[in-house]
Amino acid sequence: MQNQQERSPTEFLNNVIGRPVLVKLNSGVDYRGILSCLDGYMNIALEQTEEWVNGQLKNKYGDAFIRGNNGI
Repeated sequence: MQNQQERSPTEFLNNVIGRPVLVKLNSGVDYRGILSCLDGYMNIALEQTEEWVNGQLKNKYGDAFIRGNNGI
């Protein structure tokens, strides 16, 4: 079994698919949801997505797509 410190970023991200994640955007908005998929450009697809602004829940979406250049 590999030590967690020896895992590649790709292995880590593959293990996170299907789990809850928090995505922080450059604008300060946070999105919380289930990671559905992502690609080499770090474009992210979330399910059961919530939009949080200044610590307050602002909106809920079924599915959301976030362009990779928007993330921190």
